[in-house]
Amino acid sequence: MTKKPRTPSGLATPGKKLWDSVTSEFDLAEHESVQLEEACRVRDMIFVLREQITRDGTMLESSQGRRLHPAIGEVRSQQLAMARLLATLNVPALEEDGLPASRGVRGIYSGRRAS
Repeated sequence: MTKKPRTPSGLATPGKKLWDSVTSEFDLAEHESVQLEEACRVRDMIFVLREQITRDGTMLESSQGRRLHPAIGEVRSQQLAMARLLATLNVPALEEDGLPASRGVRGIYSGRRAS
């Protein structure tokens, strides 16, 4: 078994949860750990954006009238980024994120699960 990488500093609770979930199940190479860290930071950003939407509401007043909160579109973009990062690692997203499950084994690593 490879030593579990340390949780990156600066991650909030949502990112830490993803980090712990993946690193407890898979052994990652250094470059994979960097990619997972980025996915965790994206997950943190999604939660910040969702909190902003909750505070402000889904519709905002503007000089052009009511419009959809811009953070809604950004959440979608961030979810896509996180899904792509996790898909390239071929590790599952957390069920609560509502992202599609990745298929197959972890590429050339053939599902190196942590022991």
